[in-house]
Amino acid sequence: MKILYVTNIHGNNGKYWRVLEAAREHGVDAVVNGGDMLPKGSADLHHAQKEFIEDFLDGYFAEYEKAGIYHLGYLGNDDLRVFDASFERVCLQYPHVVHLAQKKFALRTFEFIGMNWVVDYPFRLKDRCRKDKKEYAFQRQLGSGLISTKNSFEELGDWFAHAATLPTIEEELRSLPKPKNPRKAIYVIHMPPSGLGLDVCQSGERVGSKAIYEFIERTQPLLTLHGHIHESPACSGVWRATVGETVCVQPGQLNADSVSYALIDLGNMKMDRAVDSLVNRKFV
Repeated sequence: MKILYVTNIHGNNGKYWRVLEAAREHGVDAVVNGGDMLPKGSADLHHAQKEFIEDFLDGYFAEYEKAGIYHLGYLGNDDLRVFDASFERVCLQYPHVVHLAQKKFALRTFEFIGMNWVVDYPFRLKDRCRKDKKEYAFQRQLGSGLISTKNSFEELGDWFAHAATLPTIEEELRSLPKPKNPRKAIYVIHMPPSGLGLDVCQSGERVGSKAIYEFIERTQPLLTLHGHIHESPACSGVWRATVGETVCVQPGQLNADSVSYALIDLGNMKMDRAVDSLVNRKFV
Protein backbone atom coordinates (compact mmCIF):
# COMPACT_ATOMS: atom_id res chain seq x y z
CA MET A 1 0.00 0.00 0.00
CA LYS A 2 1.36 3.43 -0.98
CA ILE A 3 0.63 6.81 0.57
CA LEU A 4 1.59 10.40 -0.17
CA TYR A 5 2.13 12.55 2.91
CA VAL A 6 1.95 16.35 2.80
CA THR A 7 1.46 19.03 5.42
CA ASN A 8 1.44 22.80 5.97
CA ILE A 9 0.10 23.84 2.55
CA HIS A 10 -2.03 26.67 4.00
CA GLY A 11 -4.68 27.07 1.34
CA ASN A 12 -2.30 27.16 -1.64
CA ASN A 13 -4.49 25.89 -4.48
CA GLY A 14 -1.54 25.00 -6.70
CA LYS A 15 -0.01 22.82 -3.99
CA TYR A 16 -3.32 21.04 -3.48
CA TRP A 17 -3.77 20.27 -7.18
CA ARG A 18 -0.15 19.15 -7.59
CA VAL A 19 -0.57 16.75 -4.65
CA LEU A 20 -3.62 15.14 -6.30
CA GLU A 21 -1.81 15.02 -9.63
CA ALA A 22 1.23 13.36 -7.98
CA ALA A 23 -1.05 10.89 -6.18
CA ARG A 24 -2.49 9.81 -9.53
CA GLU A 25 0.94 9.65 -11.17
CA HIS A 26 2.41 7.45 -8.44
CA GLY A 27 -0.65 5.26 -7.96
CA VAL A 28 -1.00 5.92 -4.25
CA ASP A 29 -3.90 4.52 -2.27
CA ALA A 30 -4.20 7.51 0.05
CA VAL A 31 -3.06 11.08 0.50
CA VAL A 32 -2.47 12.01 4.13
CA ASN A 33 -2.60 15.71 4.97
CA GLY A 34 -0.98 16.51 8.31
CA GLY A 35 -2.67 19.81 9.06
CA ASP A 36 -2.52 23.56 8.52
CA MET A 37 -4.76 23.11 5.51
CA LEU A 38 -6.45 26.51 5.34
CA PRO A 39 -5.34 30.01 4.24
CA LYS A 40 -3.55 32.22 6.74
CA GLY A 41 -2.57 35.87 6.76
CA SER A 42 -5.86 37.18 5.40
CA ALA A 43 -7.29 40.42 6.77
CA ASP A 44 -10.56 38.52 7.24
CA LEU A 45 -9.32 35.12 8.35
CA HIS A 46 -12.75 33.83 9.34
CA HIS A 47 -14.22 34.51 5.90
CA ALA A 48 -11.18 33.15 4.05
CA GLN A 49 -11.06 29.88 5.96
CA LYS A 50 -14.81 29.28 5.90
CA GLU A 51 -14.94 29.92 2.15
CA PHE A 52 -11.96 27.65 1.51
CA ILE A 53 -13.61 24.73 3.32
CA GLU A 54 -17.04 25.16 1.78
CA ASP A 55 -15.95 26.03 -1.76
CA PHE A 56 -12.46 24.79 -2.56
CA LEU A 57 -12.18 21.71 -0.33
CA ASP A 58 -15.67 20.50 -1.21
CA GLY A 59 -14.81 20.43 -4.91
CA TYR A 60 -11.30 19.15 -4.26
CA PHE A 61 -12.50 16.21 -2.19
CA ALA A 62 -15.00 15.34 -4.93
CA GLU A 63 -12.01 14.69 -7.21
CA TYR A 64 -10.62 12.16 -4.72
CA GLU A 65 -13.95 10.38 -4.75
CA LYS A 66 -13.86 10.21 -8.56
CA ALA A 67 -10.26 8.93 -8.49
CA GLY A 68 -10.93 6.34 -5.76
CA ILE A 69 -8.07 7.75 -3.69
CA TYR A 70 -8.50 8.23 0.06
CA HIS A 71 -7.80 11.60 1.67
CA LEU A 72 -7.04 11.46 5.39
CA GLY A 73 -6.50 14.77 7.12
CA TYR A 74 -7.30 17.31 9.79
CA LEU A 75 -7.00 21.02 10.50
CA GLY A 76 -3.86 22.29 12.22
CA ASN A 77 -2.85 24.99 14.68
CA ASP A 78 -3.19 27.84 12.17
CA ASP A 79 -6.66 26.63 11.14
CA LEU A 80 -9.40 28.12 13.29
CA ARG A 81 -10.96 25.53 15.56
CA VAL A 82 -14.37 27.16 15.20
CA PHE A 83 -14.51 25.65 11.68
CA ASP A 84 -13.87 22.03 12.74
CA ALA A 85 -17.59 21.21 12.39
CA SER A 86 -17.70 22.71 8.88
CA PHE A 87 -14.67 20.65 7.89
CA GLU A 88 -16.30 17.53 9.34
CA ARG A 89 -19.50 18.15 7.36
CA VAL A 90 -17.61 18.45 4.08
CA CYS A 91 -15.57 15.31 4.80
CA LEU A 92 -18.72 13.31 5.59
CA GLN A 93 -20.06 13.93 2.09
CA TYR A 94 -17.38 11.69 0.59
CA PRO A 95 -16.72 8.05 1.59
CA HIS A 96 -13.06 8.39 0.56
CA VAL A 97 -12.46 11.47 2.77
CA VAL A 98 -11.68 11.05 6.47
CA HIS A 99 -11.43 13.67 9.23
CA LEU A 100 -8.63 12.12 11.28
CA ALA A 101 -8.27 14.45 14.28
CA GLN A 102 -8.19 12.34 17.47
CA LYS A 103 -9.63 9.42 15.50
CA LYS A 104 -8.58 6.04 14.12
CA PHE A 105 -9.22 4.87 10.57
CA ALA A 106 -8.44 1.40 9.23
CA LEU A 107 -7.32 1.11 5.61
CA ARG A 108 -6.31 -2.29 4.29
CA THR A 109 -4.18 -3.83 7.03
CA PHE A 110 -3.06 -0.49 8.48
CA GLU A 111 -4.55 1.85 11.09
CA PHE A 112 -4.13 5.62 10.88
CA ILE A 113 -4.46 7.63 14.09
CA GLY A 114 -4.45 11.45 14.07
CA MET A 115 -3.68 14.15 16.62
CA ASN A 116 -3.61 17.88 15.85
CA TRP A 117 -2.80 19.39 19.27
CA VAL A 118 0.55 21.22 19.46
CA VAL A 119 2.86 22.31 22.25
CA ASP A 120 2.31 25.97 23.19
CA TYR A 121 4.26 28.59 21.26
CA PRO A 122 4.72 32.40 21.55
CA PHE A 123 2.06 33.26 18.96
CA ARG A 124 -1.39 34.47 19.98
CA LEU A 125 -3.78 31.90 18.50
CA LYS A 126 -4.21 29.18 21.14
CA ASP A 127 -7.04 27.07 19.63
CA ARG A 128 -4.97 23.88 19.61
CA CYS A 129 -2.18 24.68 22.08
CA ARG A 130 -1.34 22.53 25.07
CA LYS A 131 1.39 22.25 27.67
CA ASP A 132 3.74 19.42 26.73
CA LYS A 133 3.76 17.94 30.25
CA LYS A 134 2.54 19.14 33.63
CA GLU A 135 5.91 20.77 34.36
CA TYR A 136 6.04 22.60 30.99
CA ALA A 137 7.71 26.05 31.14
CA PHE A 138 5.93 28.60 28.93
CA GLN A 139 7.86 30.60 26.38
CA ARG A 140 7.79 34.38 26.40
CA GLN A 141 4.54 35.35 24.65
CA LEU A 142 4.09 37.85 21.81
CA GLY A 143 0.75 39.04 23.17
CA SER A 144 -2.35 37.86 24.96
CA GLY A 145 -3.82 34.50 24.00
CA LEU A 146 -6.75 34.24 21.59
CA ILE A 147 -9.23 31.49 20.81
CA SER A 148 -11.53 31.58 17.81
CA THR A 149 -15.25 32.26 18.10
CA LYS A 150 -17.93 32.23 15.38
CA ASN A 151 -17.05 35.57 13.81
CA SER A 152 -14.11 36.86 15.81
CA PHE A 153 -11.69 35.96 18.63
CA GLU A 154 -11.98 35.81 22.40
CA GLU A 155 -9.04 37.28 24.27
CA LEU A 156 -7.81 35.17 27.18
CA GLY A 157 -7.05 37.30 30.20
CA ASP A 158 -4.62 34.72 31.60
CA TRP A 159 -3.54 32.17 29.01
CA PHE A 160 -1.22 30.39 31.45
CA ALA A 161 -4.04 29.78 33.92
CA HIS A 162 -6.37 28.66 31.13
CA ALA A 163 -3.77 26.28 29.71
CA ALA A 164 -3.38 24.69 33.13
CA THR A 165 -7.02 23.56 32.93
CA LEU A 166 -6.48 21.73 29.62
CA PRO A 167 -5.05 18.23 29.09
CA THR A 168 -1.34 18.21 28.31
CA ILE A 169 0.11 16.74 25.11
CA GLU A 170 1.18 13.77 27.23
CA GLU A 171 -2.41 13.28 28.39
CA GLU A 172 -3.88 13.83 24.90
CA LEU A 173 -1.61 11.08 23.56
CA ARG A 174 -2.85 8.67 26.22
CA SER A 175 -6.44 9.48 25.19
CA LEU A 176 -5.98 8.56 21.53
CA PRO A 177 -7.65 5.44 20.13
CA LYS A 178 -5.42 2.40 20.49
CA PRO A 179 -4.30 0.38 17.46
CA LYS A 180 -4.86 -3.35 17.34
CA ASN A 181 -1.24 -3.84 16.32
CA PRO A 182 1.30 -1.00 16.82
CA ARG A 183 3.49 -2.43 14.06
CA LYS A 184 0.67 -1.72 11.61
CA ALA A 185 -0.12 1.73 13.04
CA ILE A 186 0.61 5.10 11.42
CA TYR A 187 0.29 8.09 13.74
CA VAL A 188 -0.32 11.45 12.05
CA ILE A 189 0.79 13.95 14.70
CA HIS A 190 1.13 17.57 13.56
CA MET A 191 3.67 18.40 16.27
CA PRO A 192 7.13 16.85 15.75
CA PRO A 193 8.96 14.96 18.50
CA SER A 194 12.05 16.41 20.13
CA GLY A 195 15.57 15.19 19.66
CA LEU A 196 15.43 13.97 16.06
CA GLY A 197 16.12 17.08 13.99
CA LEU A 198 12.50 17.27 12.78
CA ASP A 199 11.74 20.33 14.93
CA VAL A 200 14.45 22.87 14.03
CA CYS A 201 13.39 26.50 13.51
CA GLN A 202 15.17 29.08 11.34
CA SER A 203 16.77 30.45 14.52
CA GLY A 204 18.27 27.03 15.28
CA GLU A 205 15.94 26.54 18.24
CA ARG A 206 14.55 23.03 18.67
CA VAL A 207 10.93 23.11 19.70
CA GLY A 208 9.75 19.50 19.47
CA SER A 209 7.71 17.65 22.04
CA LYS A 210 9.37 15.45 24.65
CA ALA A 211 6.01 13.83 25.37
CA ILE A 212 5.63 12.80 21.72
CA TYR A 213 9.16 11.42 21.58
CA GLU A 214 8.55 9.35 24.71
CA PHE A 215 5.19 8.16 23.35
CA ILE A 216 6.85 6.94 20.14
CA GLU A 217 9.70 5.34 22.07
CA ARG A 218 7.24 3.51 24.31
CA THR A 219 4.59 2.41 21.78
CA GLN A 220 6.82 1.73 18.73
CA PRO A 221 4.32 2.21 15.88
CA LEU A 222 5.37 1.44 12.32
CA LEU A 223 5.43 5.08 11.23
CA THR A 224 4.76 8.60 12.52
CA LEU A 225 4.08 11.61 10.28
CA HIS A 226 4.73 15.19 11.44
CA GLY A 227 4.84 18.81 10.29
CA HIS A 228 4.32 22.19 12.03
CA ILE A 229 7.88 23.52 11.61
CA HIS A 230 7.94 24.28 7.88
CA GLU A 231 11.66 24.99 7.60
CA SER A 232 12.99 22.14 9.72
CA PRO A 233 14.26 19.82 6.94
CA ALA A 234 16.02 22.76 5.26
CA CYS A 235 17.59 23.85 8.56
CA SER A 236 18.60 20.44 9.92
CA GLY A 237 19.01 18.43 6.72
CA VAL A 238 16.77 15.78 8.31
CA TRP A 239 13.33 14.79 7.03
CA ARG A 240 13.34 11.17 8.21
CA ALA A 241 14.57 9.71 11.50
CA THR A 242 14.02 6.66 13.69
CA VAL A 243 13.09 5.98 17.29
CA GLY A 244 13.82 2.31 17.87
CA GLU A 245 11.97 0.53 15.05
CA THR A 246 9.65 3.48 14.33
CA VAL A 247 10.27 5.69 11.31
CA CYS A 248 9.38 9.38 11.77
CA VAL A 249 8.84 11.64 8.74
CA GLN A 250 8.64 15.44 8.43
CA PRO A 251 8.73 16.58 4.77
CA GLY A 252 8.69 20.32 5.51
CA GLN A 253 7.12 23.04 3.38
CA LEU A 254 8.93 26.21 2.38
CA ASN A 255 8.23 28.09 -0.83
CA ALA A 256 4.92 29.24 -2.28
CA ASP A 257 6.03 28.13 -5.74
CA SER A 258 6.87 24.52 -4.81
CA VAL A 259 5.32 21.71 -2.81
CA SER A 260 7.17 19.20 -0.61
CA TYR A 261 5.80 15.75 0.17
CA ALA A 262 6.86 12.20 1.00
CA LEU A 263 5.99 9.07 -0.98
CA ILE A 264 5.89 6.01 1.26
CA ASP A 265 5.39 2.34 0.45
CA LEU A 266 4.04 0.85 3.66
CA GLY A 267 4.74 -2.68 2.47
CA ASN A 268 8.52 -2.37 2.28
CA MET A 269 8.90 1.03 4.04
CA LYS A 270 10.76 2.53 1.11
CA MET A 271 10.24 6.27 0.95
CA ASP A 272 11.35 9.37 -0.92
CA ARG A 273 10.89 13.09 -0.39
CA ALA A 274 9.91 15.17 -3.40
CA VAL A 275 9.95 18.93 -3.93
CA ASP A 276 7.93 19.77 -7.05
CA SER A 277 8.01 23.20 -8.63
CA LEU A 278 4.65 24.80 -9.39
CA VAL A 279 6.16 27.26 -11.87
CA ASN A 280 4.59 27.01 -15.34
CA ARG A 281 2.24 24.26 -14.21
CA LYS A 282 -1.42 24.60 -15.12
CA PHE A 283 -4.11 22.85 -13.12
CA VAL A 284 -7.67 22.38 -14.29
